[in-house]
Amino acid sequence: MRGIYTSVTDIRRKVFTEVARLAYEGGDYGKKIEELPYKILPGEKATYRESIFLERAIIGERLRLAIGLPVRTAAESAPISHGIEASVIDSKYYDPPLINVIKFACHACAEKRVIVTDGCQGCLAHPCTEVCPKDAIHIVNGKSVIDQEKCIKCGRCTDVCPYHAIIKQERPCAAACGVKAITSDEMGRAQINYDKCVSCGMCLVNCPFGAIADKGQIFQLIQAMKKGEKVYAAVAPAFVGQFGPKVTPEKLRAAMKALGFTDVIEVAVGADLCATEEAIDFATNVPDKLPFMATSCCPAWSVMAKQEFPEYKDCISMALTPMVLTGRLIKMEHPNSKVVFIGPCAAKKLEASRKSVRSDIDFVLTFEEMMGLFEAKNIDIENIAEEEVLSESSRDGRNFAVSGGVAKAVIGCLENMYPDMEVKVASAQGLEECKKMMALAKAGKYNGYLLEGMACPGGCVAGAGTLQPINKSTAAVNLYAKKAQNQYCCETNHLDDLEKLEK
Repeated sequence: MRGIYTSVTDIRRKVFTEVARLAYEGGDYGKKIEELPYKILPGEKATYRESIFLERAIIGERLRLAIGLPVRTAAESAPISHGIEASVIDSKYYDPPLINVIKFACHACAEKRVIVTDGCQGCLAHPCTEVCPKDAIHIVNGKSVIDQEKCIKCGRCTDVCPYHAIIKQERPCAAACGVKAITSDEMGRAQINYDKCVSCGMCLVNCPFGAIADKGQIFQLIQAMKKGEKVYAAVAPAFVGQFGPKVTPEKLRAAMKALGFTDVIEVAVGADLCATEEAIDFATNVPDKLPFMATSCCPAWSVMAKQEFPEYKDCISMALTPMVLTGRLIKMEHPNSKVVFIGPCAAKKLEASRKSVRSDIDFVLTFEEMMGLFEAKNIDIENIAEEEVLSESSRDGRNFAVSGGVAKAVIGCLENMYPDMEVKVASAQGLEECKKMMALAKAGKYNGYLLEGMACPGGCVAGAGTLQPINKSTAAVNLYAKKAQNQYCCETNHLDDLEKLEK
């Protein structure tokens, strides 16, 4: 479903636009937010569900979450605007939980089931009945029928059906969750185990009913800009092409300045520093002090690794992430400024809420949320006059956004700084594959290795807040990276700042 513009995508983006417009226009926020579901879904006829009232109620919860307010159940009688006045502030950290299920939007999908479709031909061989280990399949009126009480969902019947008429279904949000944090509540609706959840956001972009959403800071960011704060935008390496094929980095910088940002900085500058620091750490610690070292830039991956394999938490690099390093670099040069990280990632919102990071990053917006600001202010990004180039980041720093890019950047630094060192690499994308990689490392299969973990299949370009298909993003990032003046992260002009930024 990724990369396809669906009705769920359309609603999500309309909500971000209207929240941004609400913040820009000001006035009676309570009255205006109550009117927004009618603006987003006008008329009396339901478009997507059985009731226009249900549709608008779901929109109401999405609006609340986009402002950073808690999601509610159908049993609560408070208006949409409840708590909004306390959100009219220029600074706000995310109140947990970050990822939320809107219960009355959930379809209560079956967790797992194997079903016979109309494609069944009632064949003479009926291999499905022969391979079933629980005698759960019988031929009734010439067709295969599965006894769901006996079925153990092993999938053997699906493998042998010559017509592919038997299918195995899994709840899409749960299937996308690499840490198995999604189960069912007493009504069969999805519920998230927050002790396991690492806020990668894969569930929210894979739910075809739009029942899962994360909280936002659009509202508070705009309040800060309206107040006259100097706000710097730190754009993640995955930004290339996200706002349209004609939107160059130079046009994006101009458009963001038109919104009121003081300036725009590439987080690839921080990626240069992160890769350099990880290369130094690897050379210093592996294999003498640590059996292996894993990259740290993806917060969902690093949190999962530390949760699932606590005995190897010291093997996850302690290097500051590109987001944090860039934020510190900006605030070192502009002490009284605010920094907003704009990227593809839901988990970065959680990272920025940590006490150790709060002073470095004030806001986190996804690319989707950022597009809401452009649309709310009617900025023609494609035709705006270009600004000067963004920064002096390296090819490898810009390639952090794609799977394999982080490890390649660290290896590039090691080859330049420690030319006699031989380094082996293992990488995984998607949290389920990352867990397998860590299990192999625990078994001693990756001693002496550099491990790269990416929570999103495809890397950061596949994050929950992206705007375009993954393959297009990968190609755009690679092309932009080739234009960099430097190839290797360790060639950064900010290398002398690294020690100061770590304090």
